[in-house]
Amino acid sequence: MDARISKTSEIDSRPANNLLRRLNAADYALLAPHITVGDVGASQLLYNPGDDVQIVHFPCGPSLATFLVPNEDGRDVETILVGREGAVGGIVSEGFLPAYTRICVKFGGPFAHIHVGKLDAAKAHSPSLRNIFARYADCMLAQIFQSTACNAIHSIEQRTAKWIVAAMERTGDEHSVPLTHEQLATLLGVGRSYASRVLQSFKAEGVLDTRRGAILVRNHDGLRLRACLCNDAVKLHFEEVLRGVYPTEEASSTG
Repeated sequence: MDARISKTSEIDSRPANNLLRRLNAADYALLAPHITVGDVGASQLLYNPGDDVQIVHFPCGPSLATFLVPNEDGRDVETILVGREGAVGGIVSEGFLPAYTRICVKFGGPFAHIHVGKLDAAKAHSPSLRNIFARYADCMLAQIFQSTACNAIHSIEQRTAKWIVAAMERTGDEHSVPLTHEQLATLLGVGRSYASRVLQSFKAEGVLDTRRGAILVRNHDGLRLRACLCNDAVKLHFEEVLRGVYPTEEASSTG
């Protein structure tokens, strides 16, 4: 019993990032001396396309990062959200790695950081650590594939519900999501007026409400019924490849 308590206490002392907490004690010990933790504000830019990726960022707690793909018309289209289940920047890289997309902080809060070189050195010493990050890279790729398919076949209404559910799961807040109409429009790749009309229809149905800078969830079951099943597909793959990392309602309520 004492050993289990000690192990739980050791894991709880780590940054509130599920990927870091998934590591065994020996692997985490290789990284711990090089990890720093600090708050990062919403909308802060982490990388622009072409930047040399030197730091891996791990969102902690309710923090979220987002990948944005710039387009020729000047708009950025968001592809995936990354929360406490993962990390952004240099996950499986070795040496120079230019960023392909823009990576920004979606919801501000605590982030853990480690230099890519320190992570690479630790992975060189530990096959199990290298395996964990390779598995996470596979999960992130699945998330990107699913997002591509979702954008092609699902309605704006389904995608709106999906994004809000995804944000709720990652932040652990079942009642509100700090999204503006403009931010939601960027997530969906549509104009602000279109996103506002979708929100108005959800409000009329009693599913959502809005306040300045946030979306309030009034009917969780109704919201999930309106969402496509893309989140569920991604979650299932995470559970099969890297069990315990993807945020769950149970983990959110106890965390």
